[in-house]
Amino acid sequence: MKNITIILLITIIFLSCTNQKKTEFVSFKDSNILYTGRINFNNDTAAILYWPGTSIKLNFKGSTLKILLKDTKGKNFYNIILDNDSMFILRPDTIKQWYNIAQNLPNKKHTVEIFKRTEWRVGPTYLYGFKTGDNTELLPPPIHTKKTIEFFGNSITAGYAIGDTVEDLADSLFTDNYLTYGAITARHYNANYYCTARGGIGITISWFPMIMKEMYNRLDPEDSTSVWDFSRYTPDIVVINLFQNDSWLVEKPDYPEFKHRFGTKKPSKEFIINEYYNFVKTIRQTYPNAKIICALGSMDAVKKGSKWPDYVRQAVDKMNDNNIYTYVFPYINKDGHPKIKDHKIMADSLINFIDREDLWNENK
Repeated sequence: MKNITIILLITIIFLSCTNQKKTEFVSFKDSNILYTGRINFNNDTAAILYWPGTSIKLNFKGSTLKILLKDTKGKNFYNIILDNDSMFILRPDTIKQWYNIAQNLPNKKHTVEIFKRTEWRVGPTYLYGFKTGDNTELLPPPIHTKKTIEFFGNSITAGYAIGDTVEDLADSLFTDNYLTYGAITARHYNANYYCTARGGIGITISWFPMIMKEMYNRLDPEDSTSVWDFSRYTPDIVVINLFQNDSWLVEKPDYPEFKHRFGTKKPSKEFIINEYYNFVKTIRQTYPNAKIICALGSMDAVKKGSKWPDYVRQAVDKMNDNNIYTYVFPYINKDGHPKIKDHKIMADSLINFIDREDLWNENK
């Protein structure tokens, strides 16, 4: 009898152990993870996230999923989007730790997206991997859409102060690239979205010592030797929305960056147009088959009487390329940056332009 009791206890313990919830670490390198954006995979332990609009998507079956992150400054914010119908904001700490991104869900198939709201100026985030629990398992990744659109821009495109309805503060809490005109446009077309943007940047001059032609091809935006591999993706459409900062800074001869870029003499109209032309030419050489939209707006660079839309048009005319277009966003006529509702208006107008010109047509 004693031996039978011992055998029963061992059996109960064994069954108990086999019925326990299984937890598994999933490396950031796992093939079931779908990444979109200029992401650094050269680090053996983590994927490094820099750019606004960077996205990570997973399909999984189960009720629980965690993510292991470390932020360099603790100033980045991410939208966590579950099943395309709920969202919450995650702010990773400077300490490497786990975060729940799905919990207490029905035990069925789910989709989660981690979307970077913030600009690269607040530092990168390290993504080490995921942890499944409650018998959760990763499923094959979401289908990778064949359409791709990329935006080169400044604070408007990045989503600076989009959520600040009172002032126009630089706090990254109020930046939300997910609600920008670019991200909305990409989702409308179910297109892969790349956002190469930085608040304050320009074509000829910026509010800091870097201009777009010095940033456009970087992987790590703060490292001039870190070059992005453009063979990783080829956009169907490229939208360039720059010149807003130039329009201000060429009128500030006492500003350090004016002296750095121009010396003591204000740049001529011909110089400005030629610098824009040269940048568009660089993008054309980078993406020979893309449709390129040279856009401007929606801040005061496009207000009535502004000469900057004409600078864009003249540069585009000089390109003599039937697949390069000019588009000027309506002026929002307010102080500060475009807010959420303004970006929606911008997205609607850009979508109308793309549809009118039939830019997704490969034969055009």
